[in-house]
Amino acid sequence: MYVYNEVDQRVVDERVEQYRDQTRRYLAGELAEDAFLPLRLQNGLYVQRFAPMLRVAVPYGLMNTTQFRKLAYIARFYDKGYVHFTTRQNVQYNWPELETVPDILTELASVQMHAIQTSGNCIRNTTTDPFAGVIREEETDPRPWCEIIRQWSTLHPEFAFLPRKFKIAVTSNPNIDRAAVQFHDIGLHVRINEAGETGFRVMVGGGLGRTPVIGTTICEFLPWQHLLTYLDAILRVYNRYGRRDNKYKARIKILVKAMGIDAFREKVENEWAFIKDGPATLTQKEVQRVSEHFIDPVREPLSDNPQELATALASDSNFNNWYQRNVQQHKAPGYAAVTITLKNTGAAPGDISATQMDQVAVLADEYSFGELRSTHEQNLVLSDVRQDKLFELWKQLTEYRLATPNAGLLPDMIVCPGGDFCALANAKSLPLADAIQRRFDDLDYLHDLGDLSLNISGCMNACAHHHIGNIGILGVDKKGEEFYQVMLGGSAGHDASLGKIIGPSFSQENIPDVIEKILTVYLEQRVDGESFLSAYRRLGLSTFKEVVYARPAA
Repeated sequence: MYVYNEVDQRVVDERVEQYRDQTRRYLAGELAEDAFLPLRLQNGLYVQRFAPMLRVAVPYGLMNTTQFRKLAYIARFYDKGYVHFTTRQNVQYNWPELETVPDILTELASVQMHAIQTSGNCIRNTTTDPFAGVIREEETDPRPWCEIIRQWSTLHPEFAFLPRKFKIAVTSNPNIDRAAVQFHDIGLHVRINEAGETGFRVMVGGGLGRTPVIGTTICEFLPWQHLLTYLDAILRVYNRYGRRDNKYKARIKILVKAMGIDAFREKVENEWAFIKDGPATLTQKEVQRVSEHFIDPVREPLSDNPQELATALASDSNFNNWYQRNVQQHKAPGYAAVTITLKNTGAAPGDISATQMDQVAVLADEYSFGELRSTHEQNLVLSDVRQDKLFELWKQLTEYRLATPNAGLLPDMIVCPGGDFCALANAKSLPLADAIQRRFDDLDYLHDLGDLSLNISGCMNACAHHHIGNIGILGVDKKGEEFYQVMLGGSAGHDASLGKIIGPSFSQENIPDVIEKILTVYLEQRVDGESFLSAYRRLGLSTFKEVVYARPAA
């Protein structure tokens, strides 16, 4: 993973001291609230319903165990003993005290972490596939490109005050998109053409929130040398023409839709012509410099499916269940990537305690070369586990209550903090998630359902991406009461689609029954083991709607 050089460290350290003085002046009454607001946002600090919230950057979800232990330490001594992982692969602290935030930032800087550009109208944390660099089917490792984008975008003076926040995601897997690239302001798909050349399919204008939009391809194959100059051109057009008079219409998706993709592309191409071969043009030397930070660890030469694994799978059904759901094939023979789902019933999805974090750090050191990854689905990944050690790892995860075998299943839902924390939320998300997890806790039933994504957002801002869950739930306010809309048919993958609202909203206590009716339709009418999404697309919304809203027989 990338390691700070002297300049990187000095920039982060100086930023901390600047913010320490800004906080001191604010608390002393020397800095007005409206002047302090942009300063705290530039350092990742929000004010939520009951307390400040600090968002920490985790570049493309990659951490070492020293950093992970520091995050646990901060949770234990500066917060309430846990952290929350977000869909941008970042970390959030929900209860820090305002006056201690500079101390937290100092702690983060000591392990090459920060909270810069995790909020505000700037380029946010670039995200990617959590299995990047270890998965068999990817065309190339996207992480060096993510790091190049991170270095280009961090404290970029031209893009520090954009019309609105800006998000970029990268993938290189031709089969599965685990980064939802089509729902970002810019989505990049790294590709290798028939001549063996590396380039990018560039998509613009994707996003969720109040106006969900699937991104549109603006360039089918951008040679790698021009990645940063082309991104510069897109951002300059957006910065110039994006609306600043209405924050609800300020995202690039609105600009692309208003202009039309052809007119937008023309402006980008015109802008690009001035800088295409300028100083930001990438060289092989620069790409090599960054790529050298992502060299594979020294793995032992092993064979797939060792006897120790076969014996354990045959003798322990609980381990087998976990293996089938939470273990991913690896590009290196004899290794596997393991998903640790943070979706235990009774715990808020995406949360992990400081004690569990310390335990996971020990396991990462022992089994995965001291590296961890956070995922778009609010989980963790150990990316390099020997197959003959999987059973041993599973037993320890079980002891720590971190071996729930539900990766990709219905309880592995994406959920925002909702009305329990967020001042913007119309409804609570966490109690609803808990009710659904408790209703659907039969593993045999869940495995029969198969892959199924369920996302719950507490408001239209769609922090939990409810539009692109196979089942999406949105909290709405109905004359002061909390209700929930249900939508079906969303997909975050290469076959991207937006869910459609099934009909009138429901009270919280009725949602588990509604979900059960939807799942019953699927189980009764699926053919040849088709997935929920495939069945929905074949059957149509009306088939599910008729059952959900059917009046009970007299």
